[in-house]
Amino acid sequence: MTTKESKTALITGASSGIGQELAKLFAKDGYNLVLVARSTDVLNELGGRFWDEYGVETTVITKDLSEEDAAQDVYNQVKAKNLSVDVLVNDAGVGLYGLFATETDWEREKSLIHLNVLTTTQMTKLFLKEMVERNEGKILNLASLVSITPMPLMAVYAATKAYIYNFTQSLINELKDTNVSVTALLPNATDTDFFNKAGASNTKVTENLDNPANVAKDAYNALMKGAPKVIPGGLVNKAYEVMSYVAPQETMAGMMRKNMEPKVEAQTADEKGNKAALTWGIGLAAVVLAGAAIALVYANSSEYDKVRYRYKAGKIKSGADDVYGDVKDSLLSGLNSIKDAVSTAKEVVAKAKETFTEALA
Repeated sequence: MTTKESKTALITGASSGIGQELAKLFAKDGYNLVLVARSTDVLNELGGRFWDEYGVETTVITKDLSEEDAAQDVYNQVKAKNLSVDVLVNDAGVGLYGLFATETDWEREKSLIHLNVLTTTQMTKLFLKEMVERNEGKILNLASLVSITPMPLMAVYAATKAYIYNFTQSLINELKDTNVSVTALLPNATDTDFFNKAGASNTKVTENLDNPANVAKDAYNALMKGAPKVIPGGLVNKAYEVMSYVAPQETMAGMMRKNMEPKVEAQTADEKGNKAALTWGIGLAAVVLAGAAIALVYANSSEYDKVRYRYKAGKIKSGADDVYGDVKDSLLSGLNSIKDAVSTAKEVVAKAKETFTEALA
């Protein structure tokens, strides 16, 4: 038996994807589990495997969390089993693809809002109260990188994730004087069944998906540290965050719209090179934008804060060195791709310059 066998983690959406990968990590670390999803057989199979491999107990709750008062029913079942939840993972969520005005179905959108917003909020409400009373506990809420950007063609989904991110950050402030932490998980597009269920499996964004096991690992580590948020993956994913803060929203909406358009099945070598160039262009732009943002604040900071910002600047330089090395390597695969990357970076930086100029005026 492991040292954390007395602790319990409740994970929604645990039958597949990021939720299942998180369940594995909790089991490996000795947590007993409460797994919630609609797939009873899958959850039972996972429970048996976790018992055999890690000696942890698993309670399975079969529930469609898009139903009215689903969260209350889950809570009642947990209480009936005399279980205390030390960690709550609100992972369950769905999306819906299409033009909001003419293509999407309201009943599906209503169900989506209920699952992504109402159930997540109520689950948090019910279990957080007990955590505060014990002055101990952790919550992980699945937001998304699109929680901080517009997302045409999945507008309602992005709006629900914006709610989750804002909700989480507000709770963090409310809980700052307690030993209870809440963490927002902001993954990029991930290789799960999400896009298939949303009707978006043929979109460009699905051509470059993150590994759910890697996403779960980054999320788990951040949760254990009590971090306010985590953006799994490398520089490019973090670049989207930087851009979302400094680039005009119409620019971000246009970029996201391109990502959500139907993909071309047969890509030429030049097209693949252009796509790679866009990725590096984003990375280069992010490094420049982050440096510019720090420079603006640095000029009016105290000596103590200037030390902190010099440290941040050092980290940005390190990131820039990494990007430079990657771009240098890609030079071998075609000079045109590099030109496109620089062009993309210039466009984003130009937009940022306009924003900074307006802010200083």
